[in-house]
Amino acid sequence: MELVDIGINLTHRSFDRDREEVIERGAQAGVKTLIITGTSVHDSQRAAQLARQRPATSFATAGVHPHHAAECDATTIDTLRALAADPHVVAIGECGLDFNRDFSPRDLQERWFEAQLELAAELQLPVFLHERDAADRFVALLEEHRPRLAGGIVHCFTGTTATVERYLALDLHIGITGWICDERRGAGLVAAVRSIPLDRLMIETDGPFLLPRTLPRGLAHGRRNEPAFLPEVLKALARAIGRDELEIATATTQNARRLFRLPEARPSPYG
Repeated sequence: MELVDIGINLTHRSFDRDREEVIERGAQAGVKTLIITGTSVHDSQRAAQLARQRPATSFATAGVHPHHAAECDATTIDTLRALAADPHVVAIGECGLDFNRDFSPRDLQERWFEAQLELAAELQLPVFLHERDAADRFVALLEEHRPRLAGGIVHCFTGTTATVERYLALDLHIGITGWICDERRGAGLVAAVRSIPLDRLMIETDGPFLLPRTLPRGLAHGRRNEPAFLPEVLKALARAIGRDELEIATATTQNARRLFRLPEARPSPYG
């Protein structure tokens, strides 16, 4: 079984001591391809650098998360454009709107979200999207730009069936994380995923965040999530939609390869 982790924050400091071991454990668990998330200019540069070290199995996104919108300046888009020329960079983002925490002013979030949508359209790269408590403005901006975009995925989706329908109407993919393994917060998501066609689904860890609560005791390294735990998301998703795990693994992997234009995986020593 082959899986693609389409959202792993591998540049996070929690991986600094054992990054190579984390990648190896993921491969042993069948997670043979990683897309490393860029959340700022500096972080995107680091993500691309990590991806270059494993050119057949690791890729990166390049973008500015809405939390960091206030850090953008006149050089930001040109820097992202240059970074996106690297063949290991497969999407623009993580970009979008976050009206939940408002770490950056909302007008700046919108300004730099639109700038990144325009860049993605110019480069014909898909967008790796973030939205929290901002669905109306998020959808409105996407509707304006969607005709010129080369596709996209709403990463770490935690919304409702109604929100799913709005994103599907924009012909977007939906990324599911360990949120679906959380019986306290994930009940609404369990219902919502039943409305997502199989050809629109992808899975991700969003590690080191969102450690699946269903993970057997003793497997986790502290509270840190990592690619080796992606099969737990797959299991929960299979239960929620009543499909076979292998069917979902095959579909989500194919979806990721198609959207991000990834090469076929090479044979792995881990089978």
